[in-house]
Amino acid sequence: MRHAYAMSVSWLWVASVFGASNVNPSHPYAWGENVGWLNWHDANGGLDGACAHSTFLSGFLWAENIGYINLGDGTPANGSRYANAEGSDCGVNIDTNGDLFGLAWSENVGWVNFDTRSSLRPYSQQARLDGTSGRLRGYAWGENIGWVNLDDSATYVAFDVSARGDFDADGDVDLADFGVFQSCFDGPNRAAKQTGCDAADLDGDRDVDLGDFGMFQSCFNGPNRPAKC
Repeated sequence: MRHAYAMSVSWLWVASVFGASNVNPSHPYAWGENVGWLNWHDANGGLDGACAHSTFLSGFLWAENIGYINLGDGTPANGSRYANAEGSDCGVNIDTNGDLFGLAWSENVGWVNFDTRSSLRPYSQQARLDGTSGRLRGYAWGENIGWVNLDDSATYVAFDVSARGDFDADGDVDLADFGVFQSCFDGPNRAAKQTGCDAADLDGDRDVDLGDFGMFQSCFNGPNRPAKC
């Protein structure tokens, strides 16, 4: 599989631009067959490390042999996913199945493509964020570095992320979370109406409407019960 990209380069579930990494520091590594270990957590002491949001990634990876790899600046132009059509709006996205797609950028090795769905999905090896375990799986590809292995059973990248719909981060999805969702509900094709409501946009379409409510309902499990999604 080979790719060519000709874009000029100028160049969180929760965080501001390059907020602190939510990679679990006990599981920060992926392996590049030609470049060695890629550390997803430690850039700038974790302040600029990788961060997973509901629909995209942000932050930097660090590799001893090639330097930094930029996953995206955390501010996709449409508020939901990077377009990857020009350099100022590039990064790695997460689709509704958890599959990754889009481009990361390294000053030293160029583009790294996280969209391996067409070639590797038949083998369940596409790059993806496993929502059940909170870890990355599959493989990404760089024209100049070859395969990046996200799938090792012992050494892998894991994220510490709250369950979907658990807005108060207390480990369950209950009426307290419904109160937060209700305060953010604003109907279709209308931007989230207050600061902090981005997390209630569960389907990543830049509004908080009945689509999001359906997803919230499927996650609702009551107080003091483990979140089910």
